[in-house]
Amino acid sequence: MATSALNSDKKIVTGPAGYVLEDVPHFSDYIPNPPTYPNPLQDNAAYSVVKQYFVDEDDTVPQKIVVHPDSPRGTHFRRAGPRQRVYFDSDDVVACIVTCGGLCPGLNTVIREIVCGLSYMYGVKKILGIEGGYRGFYARNTIDLDLKTVNDIHKRGGTILGTSRGGHDTTKIVDSIQDRGINQVYIIGGDGSQKGAAVIFEEIRRRGLKVAVAGIPKTIDNDIPIIDRSFGFDTAVEEAQRAINAAHVEATSFENGIGLVKLMGRYSGFIAMYATLASRDVDCCLIPESPFFLEGKGGLFEFIGKRLKENGHMVIVIAEGAGQDLLAESNEQSTTLKDASGNKLLQDVGLWISQRIKDHFAKKMTLNLKYIDPTYMIRAVPSNASDNVCCTLLAQSAVHGVMAGYNGFTVGLVNGRHTYIPFYRITEKQNKVVITDRMWARLLSSTNQPSFMKHDDIHEPNHSGGEAGAMNW
Repeated sequence: MATSALNSDKKIVTGPAGYVLEDVPHFSDYIPNPPTYPNPLQDNAAYSVVKQYFVDEDDTVPQKIVVHPDSPRGTHFRRAGPRQRVYFDSDDVVACIVTCGGLCPGLNTVIREIVCGLSYMYGVKKILGIEGGYRGFYARNTIDLDLKTVNDIHKRGGTILGTSRGGHDTTKIVDSIQDRGINQVYIIGGDGSQKGAAVIFEEIRRRGLKVAVAGIPKTIDNDIPIIDRSFGFDTAVEEAQRAINAAHVEATSFENGIGLVKLMGRYSGFIAMYATLASRDVDCCLIPESPFFLEGKGGLFEFIGKRLKENGHMVIVIAEGAGQDLLAESNEQSTTLKDASGNKLLQDVGLWISQRIKDHFAKKMTLNLKYIDPTYMIRAVPSNASDNVCCTLLAQSAVHGVMAGYNGFTVGLVNGRHTYIPFYRITEKQNKVVITDRMWARLLSSTNQPSFMKHDDIHEPNHSGGEAGAMNW
């Protein structure tokens, strides 16, 4: 028999054989006897041919799928999808959508598919767009979103709602939600935005409001934990190929040519790693998780000299967060400045390492180094086909969950199934490349680069839950 425990932060259900469900809040947890209604999907022509279009209430998805015969069942999350009963009368719904943080391919697709999902599947007629991020709740106007407004926005980059960092005044935001009569809030943003969403939900629950808050995780770096991947990541890797291809052309066209490409990755090197594996033209990949050094035996300079001697050219990919410790030591200072989201402002490691390479080889050989930073070009493009599908399913899953009365959750793909994940699991840490996993070993064997690591630098991975993400096969 399963047992559950509920407090202000966590809703945990346990069962036999080590089964643990990290559940998400529901209206029925804090609103006495909320009314329910038949799900309109049962009369929807699009779903009439589906044999089982309602998800069983007890369906859950395991976080870890690689197990031994005697392994406990482990942590599970509630499976996403439509339920037989809904907790909103469609005519009473006033939904709003807000985009927060930096740009990412797919933002407009998510907006479009939330609007289409609410309209086509549930007959919702009142949907608002909050302009300019969180501060738009109390400092900017809203715009009406309908099927005509969002019809072709998925073909554009950026976000039609505008975005910003910071601006999180919880009291003002919830006051605005109440004043406008909003009862569904869809928040598209990264870990900082999801932390904000969690605080907004807690204030809504404290006030006892029948207002649902759902998050759609957005990070181009793929650094949100638990989920298989975030939307926009696939597009970013694909676009990074263009910069790498350009760097390769430049490098091969000149004597001792070096093409250096800086890619996104403040704390996590997934884009750099996957772009390198996809390219096959990269000789060296540097990411934040893998320390490296420049001078001496086994250092980067030695490897560059060796590769130039062998091939006459090379391509280097570096993530923006890599080598920040070396850069700080070189400048004899470390910046403490942060952006509005609280992220530490990084120094340009691409420019710095370009100059260090030039200076080191200046008296040894003629070097032709070309530095390419495609960051803002990658962020601004519309999402590709794969990410468009990903955005559609995320948006529809969020809509289904909200209509079913679930609250305070982020929707995400876990082991190939869409799930509802508590906010605290999404915001507790960042997803990072585990450099003692096979995926990083595959990259090293692909580029034939040294690890640039000493034995003391190697930290064993924590095998408790696969924090490297399901993409580390």
